[in-house]
Amino acid sequence: MAHTLKAPQTAAECAAQEATLVLDRLTAADAMGIGQSILALALEWFPGRPVAIHLETDDHPLFVYFMDGTNAGNADWIIKKKNVVRRFGYSSFRVRLEFLERKANFHAETGLDPVLFQAEGGAVPLAVRGKGRVGTVIVSGLDGWEDHVLAVGGLELWNSHKIASGRQG
Repeated sequence: MAHTLKAPQTAAECAAQEATLVLDRLTAADAMGIGQSILALALEWFPGRPVAIHLETDDHPLFVYFMDGTNAGNADWIIKKKNVVRRFGYSSFRVRLEFLERKANFHAETGLDPVLFQAEGGAVPLAVRGKGRVGTVIVSGLDGWEDHVLAVGGLELWNSHKIASGRQG
């Protein structure tokens, strides 16, 4: 697959992208499929680079996979980026872009603890049609924009396979 990896360049592009990622539902089996789609793309797009993948509802984890070469630092980044999605309701990359566009300092303006919150790419809301955001998918291990592209790409890949095989609804 000749895929040019490109992250949204503006917060508005990021918002438009997120609007296309609404799911019909989110079951444990769906989370497994999404996680495996992200893993397949990580191996294809970023060979030899270790990635951590974490999907959860707001209540509990559904899929967690840390490739060989990842470590506790990846677990910390997952929490920091997830907290941004839960606080703001949209992707950590979009939050990053919004602050960059305004030339504002994320931590100075929000007062949020940098140990718990980082506006860096890689955490994307899991939204279900009619319910809104129900969870988060987080990728850690690459550059922030690459983490974002990989999380979104995995969601898109899983959704396209689900629709192609008639498993929607």
